Amino acid sequence: GVSNVQLVKEEPGMGEMYHNKSVAEQNSLDLAWDMLMSKQFDKLRKYIFGTRAEMLRFRQLIVNVVLATDIFDKEQIKFRNSRWEKAFGGGQLEVALSPEDDRSLKATIVIEYIMQASDVSHTMQHWHVYQRWNERLFEEMYSAFQVRRGDQDPSIGWYQGELWFFDNYIIPLARKLKECAVFGAASE
Repeated sequence: GVSNVQLVKEEPGMGEMYHNKSVAEQNSLDLAWDMLMSKQFDKLRKYIFGTRAEMLRFRQLIVNVVLATDIFDKEQIKFRNSRWEKAFGGGQLEVALSPEDDRSLKATIVIEYIMQASDVSHTMQHWHVYQRWNERLFEEMYSAFQVRRGDQDPSIGWYQGELWFFDNYIIPLARKLKECAVFGAASE
């Protein structure tokens, strides 16, 4: 219920460290990566990646996927939409890719969009599931507002905001996942 803008106000050092971009997401990445790299996860790391190159690829994939959940960063949205268009919409890439690199790019993009869908999955489920999670989100945001951790009272314009969110985020996201046919017949 607390936005990245609010986190930067409360923790200016954190904002500075992450250049005021996707602060919550980057902080979560750093904490999780530090934990994964600790001694207690030596065996797990050996199963996930065996070489430094595999580790770097894995880290980049994780970073891309987690940063994709920051749905309010307009630059990142524009960048992701541009990449999608180039990979799936017939747009031109700056550099011609080998078939393997093309598959890798498409796979990375699809994983990012699947992560976005999972982040808002309550909007794509049964009405009762949507209501329950939406109510919890509202309560979280309203509690943050009451203790001055949010600038806007979410009760003002909640309904219109939900309509905007569906029209401008959820429906386009679902269309992209359908277009790439990642779920096969289940995409219908």
